Amino acid sequence: MQDRNFKRQQAPKEQNQMVFGIRAVIEAIKAGKDIESLFIQRGLTGGLYAELKTLLREYDIPSQQVPIEKLNRITAKNHQGVIAFISPISYQKIEDIIPLVYEQGKTPLVLILDRVTDVRNFGAIARTAECTGVDAIVIPKKGAAQINPDAVKTSAGALYKVPICRHDSLLSVLRFLKDSGLQIVSCTEKTDDFIYKPDFTAPTAVIMGSEDEGIAFELIRNSDYLTKIPMAGEIESLNVSVSAGIILYEAVRQRL
Repeated sequence: MQDRNFKRQQAPKEQNQMVFGIRAVIEAIKAGKDIESLFIQRGLTGGLYAELKTLLREYDIPSQQVPIEKLNRITAKNHQGVIAFISPISYQKIEDIIPLVYEQGKTPLVLILDRVTDVRNFGAIARTAECTGVDAIVIPKKGAAQINPDAVKTSAGALYKVPICRHDSLLSVLRFLKDSGLQIVSCTEKTDDFIYKPDFTAPTAVIMGSEDEGIAFELIRNSDYLTKIPMAGEIESLNVSVSAGIILYEAVRQRL
């Protein structure tokens, strides 16, 4: 269970607030709102848009350039070429969480999701992570599942309980975690070792990759252990949320 010192989430609303109009989006960013997704009309120009672009660089907020038709499908109101969705959760930083975990006398267990984009898989993983005492889930800013009402519902509210950390570079996160004393365990088919080999009683970060692409090579190269789940049937792969549950409960088994 997460410590009360971690940032508490707002009461669950299971909705992403939509903000449209350049000035409105600018003010939302300045107010510290976590932007889940941002759509900008292709070819947009003007002084106000230049101010928005500066803010996006300053706060490192990803955005998508889209045709105006897509914006018009989202809302018929005067969006001025910019529509943002506010995240229902507050993102945190892994650099703030790990020291607190150690201060509490706990052994850190972190889950890193590399390019897991399916919303329901992400929600199911978050639910398992909460049940297994995971201290934080780390996702990339680009190429991750959106945290929307479907994700929140599938997680059974776990997304309001487990700190979610969204970072620009997962490789930088790995380096920080290793410097903080965590071993990195990648769950991949590119090994002969099973998930029973690592000592999960040690501070650990587990990496799970997407079902189609797996874990990025640079993350595998910087891992301490490569492990796989033993398979006895003819189907050679599991759903990523199921795989995450299996390896996290191996960590629980060892720690108990």
